[in-house]
Amino acid sequence: MRTAFLLIAISISFLMKVQQTDSAFLFSYFNNNGKDGLHLAYSNDGYIWTALNNDKSLLLPVLSKDSLMRDPCIIRGADNLFHMVWTVSWNERGIGYASSKDLIHWSEQQFIPVMMHEDSARNCWAPEITYDKKKKQYMIYWTTTIAGKYAVDRSVENGYDHRMYYVLTKDFKTFSKSKLLYDKGFNVIDATIVRDGKRFVMFLKDETRTPPQKNIKIAYSNKLNGGYGNASAPITGNYWAEGPTTLKINGQWVVYFDKYRDHKYGAVQSRDLINWIDVSEKISLPKGIRHGSIFKVTRTELDALLKL
Repeated sequence: MRTAFLLIAISISFLMKVQQTDSAFLFSYFNNNGKDGLHLAYSNDGYIWTALNNDKSLLLPVLSKDSLMRDPCIIRGADNLFHMVWTVSWNERGIGYASSKDLIHWSEQQFIPVMMHEDSARNCWAPEITYDKKKKQYMIYWTTTIAGKYAVDRSVENGYDHRMYYVLTKDFKTFSKSKLLYDKGFNVIDATIVRDGKRFVMFLKDETRTPPQKNIKIAYSNKLNGGYGNASAPITGNYWAEGPTTLKINGQWVVYFDKYRDHKYGAVQSRDLINWIDVSEKISLPKGIRHGSIFKVTRTELDALLKL
């Protein structure tokens, strides 16, 4: 009997190890100003990250006069393709898009003119994608300043006063009209949205300069494309933070962000999205990593990337 129990325990332990190693995390990011394109790093535990391809670019940007690939956001779609959006320029009224089966070979880069209808739109920055399983559609969202739309102190932030906007798509070929996603009367940027049970959680950067915020906050909604409430108190500390991305590891939320003035990454952790502790000393990321996103891949997909 004891032998049987021992064999069962060993089998369970083996299965748990297999489950722990059949997938990995990838971090998409850019370096410097984004001129050299897409970079990827991987992690088995969500804390220690190693650059892939010797930290060389896996995709060079070709869109816009600036030819930038900043803030790359990648998700695995319902079609099992990887879909990526990014910031193509400092002042274009659209964003970049490409897809891939393996994160090595990419489709032709496409410019999505999400704000071309707004002559006074100054930019389209930090786009992200979230999939709505219930409606079987993707929401692409980003931040834009529309000159003269809001009362803003023109003497700070070069007059930028961002709000979040979005489009919906099922196939990345046809898109809904751009609509306002989040406006609570303050300068907001760098939103990333994930599902938490029946609700959606938006991690965002309060970009207010005077008095300074420059921190990460949270807003909630029962639907993906609207209805988000007031932002929470800051979940980050006494430093400037931007570009949040998140994972849930063993029941704990971990939010990673760029401490851009300190030229390093930080992270905070919470079980309930209310009480947060700083775990910046537990993480290790490639030198020079900038704003990106985290997603899961299979071990087979990672092995192919490791051979580059």
